[in-house]
Amino acid sequence: MNPTEEWGRLDQAARDAAYDNAAAVADSQTYMSALRAQSARMRAHSLPGRVDVAYAPGARTVWQLYPATRLDAPCLVFIHGGYWQMNAPEGFACLAEGLRAHGWSVAMVGHTLAPEASLTTITQEIDTALTWLDRHGPTYGLAGPRLLSGWSAGGMLAALMLGHRAVTAGLAISGIFELGPLRDTRFNTALRLSDAEVATLSPLRLPACEKPLAIAYGSRELPALCYDSIALHRIRTTRHCPGPLVPVAGADHFTVLDALRQPEGELVRVARMMLPSEAASPP
Repeated sequence: MNPTEEWGRLDQAARDAAYDNAAAVADSQTYMSALRAQSARMRAHSLPGRVDVAYAPGARTVWQLYPATRLDAPCLVFIHGGYWQMNAPEGFACLAEGLRAHGWSVAMVGHTLAPEASLTTITQEIDTALTWLDRHGPTYGLAGPRLLSGWSAGGMLAALMLGHRAVTAGLAISGIFELGPLRDTRFNTALRLSDAEVATLSPLRLPACEKPLAIAYGSRELPALCYDSIALHRIRTTRHCPGPLVPVAGADHFTVLDALRQPEGELVRVARMMLPSEAASPP
């Protein structure tokens, strides 16, 4: 069932709660603090070859690159979450350890945050970043096929940018694929979504890209996010677009990231499956 079917009957508090992932998970702040702390430790001590490089003018328009030893190794390209208005890629660096254990490179991209940037501008920045990576990645040791992934708001951007020529396949995690309801929540205070943005940036409203896209979510996510993932997969399936639906059992909106962080995690397995010719590549 679509959880927004009775949207008009909900008061403001209920509408906010329908998309408030942090409030829905009691220890979410503790989880994110631990993730950032571990990421800082890894960036300082455990990620050899790390390069931070700008892809456009701006304090946040940067790539954080973690190349593998092989130039042609597959690459996870990761877009962070935070409702397009919070967080930064360095806070997610520890997620690199899952696929790096299998010989992958990892590239994490930043973007300007709302309200300084509109969602249209953020999308354009990700497009610019992918074009930069396609052109300059080999110079920094990243020349292999690319799996574009993202979590939460980043999951939406990953689905939206799947068609970019730099992308081989995608993995969208806990994404928000329909933007319309967000205009009726507190999250729109910074976003200020326009009618045009809702129509042109909601993956559920757009033609399906034929490239492979895995769509993952935690089984304990908020109903609206579960629905978006299931609905996007259903649409893609009816249009014969490849890629699995991956409900991560027992995971909430935050702990679903553990399945990407752990070398034997379910989303690491799915990522390797999405680039099958590379799945057996040695570390």
